[in-house]
Amino acid sequence: MVVCDMDGTLLNSNHEVSNRFFELFQQLQERNIRFVAASGRQYHSIVEKLRPIKNDIIVIAENGGFAMERENELLSTPLPNIHKNHVLNVLENIPHIHPVLCGKHSAYLLGNDTDFITKLQEYYTEYELLQDLHAHQGEILKIAIYHFESSEKYIYPAVKHLENELKVKISGTNWVDISSQNAHKGFALQKVQELHRVTPAETMVFGDYNNDLEMLALADFSFAMANAHPMVKEAAHYATSSNDDFGVERVLQQLLDNANQ
Repeated sequence: MVVCDMDGTLLNSNHEVSNRFFELFQQLQERNIRFVAASGRQYHSIVEKLRPIKNDIIVIAENGGFAMERENELLSTPLPNIHKNHVLNVLENIPHIHPVLCGKHSAYLLGNDTDFITKLQEYYTEYELLQDLHAHQGEILKIAIYHFESSEKYIYPAVKHLENELKVKISGTNWVDISSQNAHKGFALQKVQELHRVTPAETMVFGDYNNDLEMLALADFSFAMANAHPMVKEAAHYATSSNDDFGVERVLQQLLDNANQ
């Protein structure tokens, strides 16, 4: 099983998947090697990026809060409303941030900043604009918070205390995600491994940011991208080149070449 983060890992800096990857994917399929896309992105956004192969992959979305294989829901770990409202109250005290409520089928955000809405469209293809996030009563999987400069500097210190009861993850340069304790990529990947009877020794994982740490720990063949966060580089067993230098594709090519010998 090959498991791959999206942004900063499989996607280049232009948020594109290479043609080279799609060619390698077909060879993985021929060898009965499953592919899992695991991302903080919305499910619909992941599928859009991988549309040519969407029916042949497993998708772990929303940092592990939601997982699908074809039309089958494998996992859903919602954030209870009591936690949602508490987190929103905390966020009201942090300046210059943009919270997003992330549901299975849509994201929900305030419509008061066109620059942020434009940025959001790269990660969330389905979204609705609301006047009050507290008023939303539907099920959500996580709250994603965006800062245009640095999530680690301006968001994480203000929400770190929530880690006692929730999962708080710096998921990118600009994003922090808050979810239920078991809504993370590692928990979801473990369920997928158990479902398909795949062991850590049969698993290869690629990642670049702190929301990938739990799933990296579930693979004997864990790879940090050259552009990865220092914590990811420390945790991974191996390293590869950057997302703009075909880091994933280079390792997959080597895997296939070795299998052919």
